[in-house]
Amino acid sequence: MDTKFSSAIHALILISESETPMNSEQIAASVGTNASYIRKLMTRLRKAEIIEGRRGISGFRLVRKPDDISFLDIYKSVMETDSLHLFDIHQNPNDACIVGHNIRPVLNGMFRNMEEGVEKELAGITLANCISNMRVYVDEQNEKEETK
Repeated sequence: MDTKFSSAIHALILISESETPMNSEQIAASVGTNASYIRKLMTRLRKAEIIEGRRGISGFRLVRKPDDISFLDIYKSVMETDSLHLFDIHQNPNDACIVGHNIRPVLNGMFRNMEEGVEKELAGITLANCISNMRVYVDEQNEKEETK
């Protein structure tokens, strides 16, 4: 599976939580990838008006509040699509076979229903939710360390 979505969420949390704009090298070091990959993601997020980066100013900042950025917004921007697409169907079923002849339209309908459900879930989760969950997790980890 492609990692653009999770990498973009990671980058957006860094940008959101940083007191100063973060550049692609800093983000890449945290994500564990190269800066050119991050710049490609940032270009897509900028087109979607989620972040901004200005010439002459090194780094990116959020244009919208984390509460106003849904996971679906992030997914659509980095995947460059208008709808979620998770499932593909094999290309060459045998039309002479009853299953082969009918499998594509049946699976297309079922897969689209599942994808629509995932879209609704992603639309209901915000970057702020993820940041909050991360803070809770970090606090729990810190408490575990303190009790050792």
